Amino acid sequence: MRLLSRQLWYDISPSVYAVSDTAEWRLRMRQMSARLIVVLTLLFSVGCAHMEQEKQLQEFIQAHISRIEPLATQANLTYWQAATTGKSEAYERLKQLQLRIREIHSDADEYALLKKLRESGQIRDARLTRQLDKLYYAYLRNQIEPELSKKIVELDNRVQETYNNFRAKMGEEKVTMSDIYTILTTEGDCTRRELAWKASKQVGDVIIEDLIKLIKLRNQAARSVAFDNYHTLSVVANEQSIEELDRIFDELDRLTREPFAHLKEELDQILAAGYGIVPDDLMPWHYHDPFFQRTPLVYEMDLDAYYKDHDVKELAERYYAGVGLPVDDILARSDLYDREGKYPHAFSHDVDRNGDVRILCNLQNTERWAETILHELGHAIYSKYHDRTEPWLLREPAHSFTTEAIAMFFGRLSRNATWMQEMLGLSDEQRQRIAEVSGKYLRFQQVLFVRWASVMYHFERQLYADPDQDLNSLWWDLVEKYQLLRRPPGPADAGWASKLHFTTAPCYYHNYMLGELLASQLYHHIDQEVLRLEPGQSISYVGDNRVGDYLRDKVLAPGARYQWNDMIARATGEPLTPKYFVEQFIE
Repeated sequence: MRLLSRQLWYDISPSVYAVSDTAEWRLRMRQMSARLIVVLTLLFSVGCAHMEQEKQLQEFIQAHISRIEPLATQANLTYWQAATTGKSEAYERLKQLQLRIREIHSDADEYALLKKLRESGQIRDARLTRQLDKLYYAYLRNQIEPELSKKIVELDNRVQETYNNFRAKMGEEKVTMSDIYTILTTEGDCTRRELAWKASKQVGDVIIEDLIKLIKLRNQAARSVAFDNYHTLSVVANEQSIEELDRIFDELDRLTREPFAHLKEELDQILAAGYGIVPDDLMPWHYHDPFFQRTPLVYEMDLDAYYKDHDVKELAERYYAGVGLPVDDILARSDLYDREGKYPHAFSHDVDRNGDVRILCNLQNTERWAETILHELGHAIYSKYHDRTEPWLLREPAHSFTTEAIAMFFGRLSRNATWMQEMLGLSDEQRQRIAEVSGKYLRFQQVLFVRWASVMYHFERQLYADPDQDLNSLWWDLVEKYQLLRRPPGPADAGWASKLHFTTAPCYYHNYMLGELLASQLYHHIDQEVLRLEPGQSISYVGDNRVGDYLRDKVLAPGARYQWNDMIARATGEPLTPKYFVEQFIE
């Protein structure tokens, strides 16, 4: 303000010396003084408005957190109880807590205030601006009628409870997802493989009716806040762009189409020979994963053989401690092994943004579960090591895909020959044998994941655009296009709905692909700028605190203080780019 006043005086002062008549000079001075007073008053008013609005926002945030923080913590604890026990009463308590949180975020007057503050341009403090964005989108999602909100929460919880408690059957035998993974990975009998694959899909037919109702309710809510459907609302409210996502997936499709076709052709030859059939007879149950989202372990060796005599929990705990990111407290709070009524997959859970972080797994001593626990602990350290002096609203990842990137960065190590040698105590000869195929596994896995993520992204977009279309046929159209799998004979069922993300994380899956892109970008930066490795030097990060120090300082600690692309640019020197993923796995 003083600088502007001084500049104004400089601009008008030459005219003072050009006026010789005293009366005229006094008149001119009075006019200039009046103008200066008006300018100073205006500047002072603007400055006061800026400070007043920031004060108003700060007071709002404090009041909001005093209401929302204890509810969020209680909801998180209740969800943990529901996921680990499957008890109906836990899901009922969770529903009530979620409704109370939604009720707070649905207040139209508070939303109007946040919208006004956001559009004013007067919030200049960077941390306040980020908190305002977080609050604005939380309220935007919930500007719907209370009765509609109640229906969504009730139906959402019913679908999740049914999904979590469901146990598939092979004939009269109940099987867990861990059982199914084992059969699809190891079983040579094609009939038994088919039964296991179909068992993995049974829950889809059980929940499909409620799931479609839920999708339509979500769309109704999205239209009430001027979005065409819930998918679009979710992307925008997560500070992303449909156009940019389409561009990224189109580019990745173009780059991976031919490499994937060659890799799959070779894989089909190996699989078919192993089953004693011809490649044209291969069906989805021959590919070792219910959705063909992981590479079958068929290239000359079974990586599971190296893990079977090791405790994957102990491996992960020892590894993270070695890079300066200890997780012993996380594991002590976690639920790690399979049992009846428990959620059948895996996730990481930040209960209170104050250090109570835990993971859920259903561990076995296999490469799949080694990758899973490394992955989930990657999520967990993002939550554990955020800077707790930051405001509560910013004590979370910069974006959901940035925490996926950290999880994927570490999860990739389960197939890294150098990492396996150092962590499993392998010989140089064993490491060399693994290295000859592990690079191929990893490349195939990443190219395959592009194709699989494309199925999920395009299906979910079209699912929310028109939930009344023939979704079962749409699913197999996309699977055939991107994954080159044959659809099973007979009418298509709703097996696609058995993919847990449709129920627990709707309109989210594209973030896994963005996470893979960022994981490669972080890998490149750590290689070149943090460790300064020689070209071709093997990387395992075992026992290297520099890795933990870099990630903690540049990625984990800031939390959501910076917008996601700003954080990435600060951490790696450039915004998110697919070029390092392409260099690492495609070119």
